[in-house]
Amino acid sequence: MYRRNNARDARKASGWKSSGPSSGRRGGGGGRSRFTGDKIDINRFISKAQPQEAADVFKSEYLFSELPINDNLKRAILRRGYSDPTPIQEKAIPAVLSGRDVIGLANTGTGKTAAFLIPMIHKILTNPEEKVLVVVPTRELAIQIEEEFFAFAQPLRLYAVVVVGGANIGRQITQLRRRHSMVIGTPGRLKDLVDRHVINLSQFSNVVLDEADRMLDMGFINDVKWILSLVALKRQIMLFSATFSMEIENLVKTFLVDPVKIAIATKETSKQIDQDIVRVAKGIDKTDVLHDLLNKAEFEKVLIFSRTKHGADRLSTSLCHRGFKAESIHGDKPHNKRQKALQLFKDNVVEILVATDVAARGLDIPNVSHVINFDIPATYADYIHRIGRTGRADKTGTALTFIE
Repeated sequence: MYRRNNARDARKASGWKSSGPSSGRRGGGGGRSRFTGDKIDINRFISKAQPQEAADVFKSEYLFSELPINDNLKRAILRRGYSDPTPIQEKAIPAVLSGRDVIGLANTGTGKTAAFLIPMIHKILTNPEEKVLVVVPTRELAIQIEEEFFAFAQPLRLYAVVVVGGANIGRQITQLRRRHSMVIGTPGRLKDLVDRHVINLSQFSNVVLDEADRMLDMGFINDVKWILSLVALKRQIMLFSATFSMEIENLVKTFLVDPVKIAIATKETSKQIDQDIVRVAKGIDKTDVLHDLLNKAEFEKVLIFSRTKHGADRLSTSLCHRGFKAESIHGDKPHNKRQKALQLFKDNVVEILVATDVAARGLDIPNVSHVINFDIPATYADYIHRIGRTGRADKTGTALTFIE
């Protein structure tokens, strides 16, 4: 990581020390009163990563080449370097191919995008009149799905359109008038386009609700119900979620018909993540402590969480002034600037990304070495979501939480 050579040793100045599971520290420290959701004991932020055992390595019962799908699609999958399905893909793809409604309970990073894209692309290739609607909570997730679709479908001459808030609606309307097989959008923008009579949802007989729990958390439940009420009466619905709350269960009962339920067992937190706390002594600037940590060689690609949009911008600017290459993303940042910041981070041009919780929903960025909770998350569920950005694809990651 690029840094200045004259960094002072803030670690010594702060009295910072790591406290592993055997440290004996108890209680909620200074942060517990700030939680608005789950009560969090800071000891829940401390856990050593466990080495992956041979029994943990998943072996699929079939190869992608053995699936009853279009041969050209098989070749596109192989070009992507895929041979064995992940657990969610192994169970979901045959269920979707059979035409059944599907509930997939799996976290981000488990391969669920390909679990619905592969059978949907096959369905489109079999019948070019088929249209697919993918509803997602955030702009970033929509674009990630588009990129995955493009990787599979580009040689097959299939096209998708992304319709999300914060981007130019005129350009999206123009794209919708061109040939396309898939629309990927956020609920608010989809509703806007329907109201403008630009898009007719009754033409869509295939619907994917991705990260349904996040859409409900963000207040989109009524928009999602409205969208589902307008799609084709004879349809196939695939719902993917990390959790299965009462609201999602009610949604399923209302709109899905005899669904196949696929649950991929996951631990509350990843076994592949070293979790620890960073105590900051009273009177010491947290940014100084962070500065010293980021100077360490092992901090290669770091995602930092801030509670507020202003805090994310301020911290990113401060780190840049200290000689680090940093960017920030949050809900108020223009769409094009958010995408540029994300791409710079993905391409390792920028090695520090400061984000708010909302902006980080659905992010799937490879090789994040560290997640740092500069501000304590509001709930333990938010904590789980944050740290899940590291320790992916059989790699070990590190999550650190600052405690004042």
